[in-house]
Amino acid sequence: MKNAVTEDHVQKKIKIPNDLYEAELYRLQGELAKVQRWVKATGARVVIIFEGRDAAGKGGTIKRITEYLSPRVARVVALPAPTERESTQWYFQRYVPHLPAAGEIVLLDRSWYNRAGVEKVMGFCSAEDVQRFMRQCPIFEQMLVEDGILLRKYWFSVSDQVQYERFSSRLSDPLRQWKLSPMDLQSIVRWEDYSRAKDDMMTHTDTPWAPWYHVASDSKKAARLNMISHLLSTLPYEDIAPAEKIVLPKRPKTTGYKRPSVDMSKYVPNHALDLVETAAKAKGDAKPAKGKKSKKSGSKKRARKRTEED
Repeated sequence: MKNAVTEDHVQKKIKIPNDLYEAELYRLQGELAKVQRWVKATGARVVIIFEGRDAAGKGGTIKRITEYLSPRVARVVALPAPTERESTQWYFQRYVPHLPAAGEIVLLDRSWYNRAGVEKVMGFCSAEDVQRFMRQCPIFEQMLVEDGILLRKYWFSVSDQVQYERFSSRLSDPLRQWKLSPMDLQSIVRWEDYSRAKDDMMTHTDTPWAPWYHVASDSKKAARLNMISHLLSTLPYEDIAPAEKIVLPKRPKTTGYKRPSVDMSKYVPNHALDLVETAAKAKGDAKPAKGKKSKKSGSKKRARKRTEED
């Protein structure tokens, strides 16, 4: 079926107001909660693959999806590099144990598509390995789909300019410097190699039974809303009410239990109290001069910016 979405529509840059973004994200997360209940009630099995450029916003989207879901139902799988033993196995073998059982959702933060991307570009596998992967992958995914697994594949696409800006911002952020790996740096100098690898991968693995869906990610907030909204539209879920209405029981009358003294237990220090008292003292000692703006609003903006970038 021909894609009805135009390039202009996909690439159009928009700035989403924070209040509108938060409201819509919360609504979508409410729908994800319904998906969770439906998955548990029906025994559905869901696999969501997140692939794409480095710094394209995959991790932040995964966080928003799982934020209000039970880790016993929805779990994230992000496998490290294969061990020496795993490298001698059938390529797909190490991913099979992580596939969902009935009533589970698995989010793959990177997946078996490493072979067609980083492993191919960086020379971690042979050309024969890549060709074998391209032949076997559609068959492997068809087996999953025919067995009843709901497989969804998303490619997060970011422009080279925006990717470079995000890498640059990580250099000065101690909370996110860990995201700058040697592979991330290589993705800058090998941009076109990764582009060609992605195009080749799409040619071989974009199938009717397991199609790829592309997510324009220059705006992380738009990417999150677009991806989650699309995911929900592809799942045949319905709002399933709890089997029984949950009613909180009344607390019974005391039987004479007395809590031991706090001196008998090892409590963590009250760091929060020290923090509040220190801040209150500093505020009293150094009141801002008349006409000068408080730094409070600036710190709030920085905190919000970091939250948006995560």
